[in-house]
Amino acid sequence: MKLSAKTEEPLQIVTVLENRIDAAVALDFKEAMRQLTENAPERVILDLSAVTFIDSSGLGAIVATMKFLAPARTLLLAGLTGPVDRVFRLTRMDSVFTLYPSLAAALKDQVGK
Repeated sequence: MKLSAKTEEPLQIVTVLENRIDAAVALDFKEAMRQLTENAPERVILDLSAVTFIDSSGLGAIVATMKFLAPARTLLLAGLTGPVDRVFRLTRMDSVFTLYPSLAAALKDQVGK
């Protein structure tokens, strides 16, 4: 699972560099996220703008990441493409996560908080 991460205090931005988060990569995704965010600041933005497909395993991996970060840190999601956004809304995960239409929107809202 290819991810990139950069820290811009008080945020860490993790970008998914692949177009799918599914059963085939869910375990790798969880482990990569765990390693990248182990010493993250209090807010982590997961940029999903390259992801065009997510299944229940992928959704579960993102939820597991949120639980790993809690309670000290918050996971925010940005750049959900249409199909990914639909999965989050159908499963009511849009009420669990803060969703932003783009990374730029997330940064605009979060910088200075």
